[in-house]
Amino acid sequence: MGKFIYGTPSVTIEFDDRVLAHVKVVISTKLRRGESFLFNWEPAEESDASLCSVWLHPAIPIQFEFFGNREPRINRAWLEDLIRTANSNSGLRVTPEPDEPKE
Repeated sequence: MGKFIYGTPSVTIEFDDRVLAHVKVVISTKLRRGESFLFNWEPAEESDASLCSVWLHPAIPIQFEFFGNREPRINRAWLEDLIRTANSNSGLRVTPEPDEPKE
């Protein structure tokens, strides 16, 4: 399990390392372009909330902590899907990972 840590005071959200690797690529790409956007996730089961969101801005501190031994391989189809959601009015939301296209 990896951690997405954002802001001061910080918000910490745990994600599977594979999910976090894909989210990191999308978030870092948009922030590098100077784009602010909404990031949505489903909270942990113990939470009473049904959806959590933060507004991501390039000037706010962000960290990604991974706990696996190897960096996960990036699924291009999933990355494109996540980028599409990040560019929508409702913002980035983790979608199920699609199968990678056969070459």
